[in-house]
Amino acid sequence: MSTEAQIAYRNELIAAGLLHATDVDGLYAQSGAFEEIIMRFNALVTRTGAVDGPEVLRFPPGMPRGTLERSGYLRSFPQLAGTIHSFAGGDVEHAALIAALERGDDWTGGQKATGIAFTPAACYPSYTIVAKRGPLPADGALLDVQSWCFRHEPSLDPARLQLFRMREHVRVGTPQQVLEFRERWLKRGRAIMESMGVPLDIDVANDPFFGRAGRMLAANQRDQALKFELLVPITSTEKPTACLSFNYHQDHLGQAFGLRLADGTVAHTACVGFGLERIVLALLRHHGFDPKAWPDSVRHALWT
Repeated sequence: MSTEAQIAYRNELIAAGLLHATDVDGLYAQSGAFEEIIMRFNALVTRTGAVDGPEVLRFPPGMPRGTLERSGYLRSFPQLAGTIHSFAGGDVEHAALIAALERGDDWTGGQKATGIAFTPAACYPSYTIVAKRGPLPADGALLDVQSWCFRHEPSLDPARLQLFRMREHVRVGTPQQVLEFRERWLKRGRAIMESMGVPLDIDVANDPFFGRAGRMLAANQRDQALKFELLVPITSTEKPTACLSFNYHQDHLGQAFGLRLADGTVAHTACVGFGLERIVLALLRHHGFDPKAWPDSVRHALWT
């Protein structure tokens, strides 16, 4: 993928006032116009999924650190995880912090980990909520969740943010229930993005597992078709960007969080995730920076 093309698109977005750069790569302020497109697209996802009657949950960007540990995320993606630290000293340590600031030195040595970790995927904090309710009813659980998420991968690619919003629909239940859910949302996700008038493809995919063992996990994930991505070219046609993902976790998260079916067996889970900022970036790339000039069909889908 061309870094030059990524930087060029980033610079165009900044020049148009749609994004505002900070001193950290992958961290931006977004304009009102950018935010309105997210709001309109979110409403479209809500309308699409409303027929299923999901429970709605909205999460802050942080979750209990224990939830991150239980999820297995640190085993698979330590390079992406982030935790929240805070000052934990007294007067002496405070004086040392101020002195470091005045010297221009690193002042973070006195920070200690809190009980909060950044949320890497919007679905994670929902599983503890469902598990605390006890065994699932016969029809399982269906959730509509959203969260700010953090992944530590600084980049000049505007589609690879360190802090971004993820909208998900999550299914917890029997293998048949969650696979039917994923198949339904594969069709829905394609239909939603086709209504956006962007070129797209759906392909089997794998997560960026870490290390040598991670390569085996990635191959296994692809071989079993556990993950699909809906891809839209943003800065490259050869390597399009994943804007939606469709994931079948089997019983991994059911085991991790103690999710049980009515008969006591471990529940399976699946989710569909919408990368909201990426979707907006795709729309801006293919239809231009003025939403009022977008094709009538796209405006009808989003503004009605």
